[in-house]
Amino acid sequence: MAGGLLASGTIAALFATALPAQASSSPFIDPPPDKIVIKVATVNGSGCPQGTTAVAVSPDNTAFTVTYSDYLAQVGGGAAPTAFRKNCQLNLIVHVPGGFTYAIASADYRGFASLQRGATATQKASYYFQGSPDTAARTHPLSGPYEDNWQATDETDWAQLVWAPCGVERNFNINTELRVNKGTSPANSTSFMTMDSTDGDISTKYHLAWKECPDN
Repeated sequence: MAGGLLASGTIAALFATALPAQASSSPFIDPPPDKIVIKVATVNGSGCPQGTTAVAVSPDNTAFTVTYSDYLAQVGGGAAPTAFRKNCQLNLIVHVPGGFTYAIASADYRGFASLQRGATATQKASYYFQGSPDTAARTHPLSGPYEDNWQATDETDWAQLVWAPCGVERNFNINTELRVNKGTSPANSTSFMTMDSTDGDISTKYHLAWKECPDN
């Protein structure tokens, strides 16, 4: 794994390692036959200008991918003073088939970074359901010299999984941030970080867990 950025710790909300469907003690079941529908209600932030963000749901309804086309933070090289930090807030409307609820099981991030010696960078994400007082956040640091792809995964154990309320559509909010600090790197050098991949897509995949709602 490039740079060793893969996360393995526990987040106290919203994420869980997917347990095997056949485990008798697990409420994890196959995804519902009906399709989920995920739409972007609002997109705000310097890392996701209008028209640069899209959401796609996997055919088996177990994941969705957010794709960006202009998400880059940089310092030096004539970059604007505010370019060191870019962020994006997604407010998603998630329609779930009747009788089911969902939770975010994990999130995979990937990108590319070019950091001079002495420079540092950070990728941060936070997540919460509309109306919930709890926000889960995770930060992934990176230090120069670095010139490679990076990848990070947020996850937690099953017991900490937070499910969307049954019978109620609650918008799901995802806040992400990229930040690059010049630190002690040479004055005329350039450092940057993108949520990017080698094929040019800037994408983040969120994996879903499913269970049936209790009967009323």
